[in-house]
Amino acid sequence: MENELLQRVLEEGGRDYYIPSSTQINTSRLNSSPNSPPSPTPSASSILQSLPLHVSFDHGYYLLVKAIQELREKKEGHVVTVGIGGPSGSGKTSLAEKVASVLGCVVISMENYRRGTDDGNDLDSIDFDALVGNLQDLVKGKDTLVPLFDFQEKRHVGLKPVKVPLSGVVIVDGAYALHAILRSLLDIRVAVVGGVHFSLLSKVQHDIGDTCSLDYLIDSIFPLFRKHIEPDLHHAQIRINNSFVSSFREPYYKLKCKSESVDGHEVYPFDQSGAETENFIEMYLRPPRASEEARINDWIKVRQCGIRYYLSLGDQRIVDKNFIIRPKAEFEVGRTTLGGLLALGYNVVVSYKRSCTSFHNGQILLALESIDTLNETFLVLKGTSRKVIGAEACRLGVKGPWNTKSYLEMILEAKGVPRVNTPPPLSGTLAIGSQERTIAAPRPIRLPTSMPHKLGDLTQPWTRSPTKSHMDPVLPKWRFVSDSSAFRGNIQLVPMADSYDVDRGLFFSVQAIQALLENKGFPVVVGIGGPSGSGKTSLARKVANIVGCEVISLESYYKPDQVKDFKYDEFNSLDLALLTKNIDDLRSSHKTKVPCFDFENCSRNGFKELQVSEDCGVVIFEGVYALHPEIRKSLDLWIAVVGGVHSHLIARVQRDKSRVGCSITQDEIMTTVFPMFQHHIEPHLVHAHLKIRNDFDPVLSPESSLFVLKSSKQVTYQDLLKALDSGKVCSSVQNFIDVYLKLPGTPSNGQLTESDCIRVRICEGRFALLIREPIIEGNFIIQPKVDFDISASTVAGLLSLGYQAVAYIEASALIYQDGKILIEVDHLQANPSPYLQIKGTNKEVVSAAASTLSLDGSYTTKTFLQIILENLPAFERSSTGIHNQQAARLQEIVEFIQSQGGSSDVESSTDSKNLPADFVIEDLQARIKKLERWNAVNMVLWTFLLSALVGYSLYKRKPH
Repeated sequence: MENELLQRVLEEGGRDYYIPSSTQINTSRLNSSPNSPPSPTPSASSILQSLPLHVSFDHGYYLLVKAIQELREKKEGHVVTVGIGGPSGSGKTSLAEKVASVLGCVVISMENYRRGTDDGNDLDSIDFDALVGNLQDLVKGKDTLVPLFDFQEKRHVGLKPVKVPLSGVVIVDGAYALHAILRSLLDIRVAVVGGVHFSLLSKVQHDIGDTCSLDYLIDSIFPLFRKHIEPDLHHAQIRINNSFVSSFREPYYKLKCKSESVDGHEVYPFDQSGAETENFIEMYLRPPRASEEARINDWIKVRQCGIRYYLSLGDQRIVDKNFIIRPKAEFEVGRTTLGGLLALGYNVVVSYKRSCTSFHNGQILLALESIDTLNETFLVLKGTSRKVIGAEACRLGVKGPWNTKSYLEMILEAKGVPRVNTPPPLSGTLAIGSQERTIAAPRPIRLPTSMPHKLGDLTQPWTRSPTKSHMDPVLPKWRFVSDSSAFRGNIQLVPMADSYDVDRGLFFSVQAIQALLENKGFPVVVGIGGPSGSGKTSLARKVANIVGCEVISLESYYKPDQVKDFKYDEFNSLDLALLTKNIDDLRSSHKTKVPCFDFENCSRNGFKELQVSEDCGVVIFEGVYALHPEIRKSLDLWIAVVGGVHSHLIARVQRDKSRVGCSITQDEIMTTVFPMFQHHIEPHLVHAHLKIRNDFDPVLSPESSLFVLKSSKQVTYQDLLKALDSGKVCSSVQNFIDVYLKLPGTPSNGQLTESDCIRVRICEGRFALLIREPIIEGNFIIQPKVDFDISASTVAGLLSLGYQAVAYIEASALIYQDGKILIEVDHLQANPSPYLQIKGTNKEVVSAAASTLSLDGSYTTKTFLQIILENLPAFERSSTGIHNQQAARLQEIVEFIQSQGGSSDVESSTDSKNLPADFVIEDLQARIKKLERWNAVNMVLWTFLLSALVGYSLYKRKPH
């Protein structure tokens, strides 16, 4: 992925390339001011070239990890040092933490090198001498002692021992991490700008108007940025523009009530023995020239904790029933930022002291929060899972009454301030006119191919150009329109004119549902449509987690006879009559039976009952055809999602074509690879009330990392259970065929590799694209956890574009999982011994499971394709694929795909005689049945062996 771009980063040359010692130049002196302290002698000069790379956060993360790994290999065991600098709120600390979670490196925060209680953003407040000494020790391979700073007590509280990391990587994180004093000690320099830093500038620009220039605003809010931070950022080799602002993708949920009931008894006996207590001052700043009436969504919140200040924009939260739902939207600023906002005319309209005593009970955080202005104490239950918090509240016997108002709202109500906004901000005003007149011409929504920005394209310096500065920071509000054709009532939502990213789209989706509940009542039926892999299922689950509702996939309504013919992507494959009946029943508040579909047997395996009520008055239907006219006419809210891995495949095809010297447009790919989308899906998406662009990249994003340990060691079933939670274990069997598609002429090193191919899995009669461009770190394979269903016509389209089937693997997988990890035992048909894979999102949990199974010394990071190739004679291996042993079988699979994809004119990818499609299907089914029988016998043998072991164990324990 992006090998050419990465090579530019790692290419020798540039400002800090290696020079023989006789001509070595101390570059840091050239960059230092006359009054700067002398820079230390570098332990090893950087071999990275400084280039104007201006990339996204995800792309920058991927480049940084790859650059560290390649540089570490070139340095042959010497420590690699990385500096990540940027203004407060840009996301540099988040980047450092994500890289550390993958590579296991040491992160040194410059926050701990403060001198006294001065503002940490002041250059003179940083103890560079101590930091340089610590870095020099680690670079020389010596353990060191780093200072610890207590921000509550406002002083240094001791030293912390830091050992040279086994990974050989040290990261320095801080606003001044790229300062001239440190640069000569850094192998890789990374600058991060954007994030909420840009968001604050954009908001202040909106509040102030055009009376002040951007430079003046920067100097007022971040007075040290242009003088002391920005100049150093231009020395970065990797420059990251973080577009993240705040997100409800991973929100936290709160239940809040008074700590004492009406009769004066404690709601919950709070044990404070192991609890932690923190004291805060929270203040709200009203924009200049704002009215006296309370518009809290326009205010800026500042929280002071000791000598640290944290800022968030507006009252960003969602209230659903008894739950308060907040995003992770707070970032640290300096004291000078608060002073700058006050100087620009912002007024502190509310301030209060909050004392918080909290402890974690293993499931959720419980806290007692005292507000001095209200003279009240509240019990708060907080966590990341709505269901867990609700269950814990019941288990603890806490029944409320729940309070969903913020402390700010309570204080304003006590003061009698009018017009307090309670989120979400909704408009009850009906627009005049019909929906058709409101939206004149719906526009298609597609994602452009993502390319690195050029610095010359930016009107402002890259360090101060908010990527979303052209957007109005005031979020649009949902409106309603009179419409006699509406399914229920006489009002309809007015579609949003623009399309939005996933974060804003998620927020607007919840707002729209709440607006419909308020104006039309329950039930609210939502449809989320879009192409396969666009992210509609993920969005549906996130919305459901916030509002607490059911998600129903349209795949449940497949007709068995259609599915047996592999017609998954046709609208006629859906049982529209049953779907319509279910929606009608839900609208009438009647119980209805939703079908459950078994893809392995291509049949329905039962029904589940569903009924909406006032407590749960929302149902979400998601699927490719969710916005088809025959379905959407029965829905209240239409949401379209495009992008995601759907766009990733289009970009991959364009990349492969360019590498072999061909050019192809997005429309040509769409017409060939996704024919059903362009003609039968996309036309319906343009009518959506809310259009969402999913910029998620499954390969680059650190959010999708799955940690995998693969071993060839044979482990018994009884031992496998030791690594799992016995009370939560569930198991399953999968039989699959993986087909590797490659474009002829693609550059390679002479041997076929998985990264050269598009990998398609055929499992239970369905086709899926497997995204696998992993990062290898030690024994770990860090790969995306993204697979998405595609149709046979998509695979046939790839063949039509020139891709050839060059290899295949038939296998069976026994899968055991307990909610934390997944253990997969893979039996490859071409390999005599099975392979064991442990997968999970937590690296430590995966490592602990592997240790329980004693897998040390048996790990491999090779792909199954590599393993199969290595087992073949040398003359059977080639960069163009596997020939003699697999040619005939590959031809059968290709013909099968073409027969199902309706692509009869596609040229054959291997030379073999044509076989009838019926014979191919029968042969495939026979092979799958054979694997299933083999697995059934295998499971019986394991069960017999386990029973014998248990019986023998009981016999030995029995007294004789």
